[in-house]
Amino acid sequence: QVQLIESGGGLVQAGGSLRLSCAASGHTFSNYAMGWFRQAPGKEREFVTAISRSAGKTYYTNSVKGRFTISRDNAKNTVYLQMNSLKPEDTAVYYCAADYSRSDYYTSQRMDDYDYWGQGTQVTVSS
Repeated sequence: QVQLIESGGGLVQAGGSLRLSCAASGHTFSNYAMGWFRQAPGKEREFVTAISRSAGKTYYTNSVKGRFTISRDNAKNTVYLQMNSLKPEDTAVYYCAADYSRSDYYTSQRMDDYDYWGQGTQVTVSS
């Protein structure tokens, strides 16, 4: 089992920044590609970004490219999501997820590929 705990959410004005963290415990963190997903009220959960287990590859959905940055610190068992230039449409519950990987450069956008999920952290961007 891998336990994932997100933190860092909150209320911010449009144009502001937040940094989310996701701390992992349980299995070896460096064996997992990590992803961030979000779910806005009344909408389906959607992919935001992912990072390979070695941090050698990252992938972003188009709507956050140039504004969000995913990173990880395998020594601290933590993945981060730096969110800049936030927009009201970024308002959602943000979830981190872990995907067991045999490749240093593997990432996935598919929710079904992820094995473990955190409980989510609320991000609210006011206009």
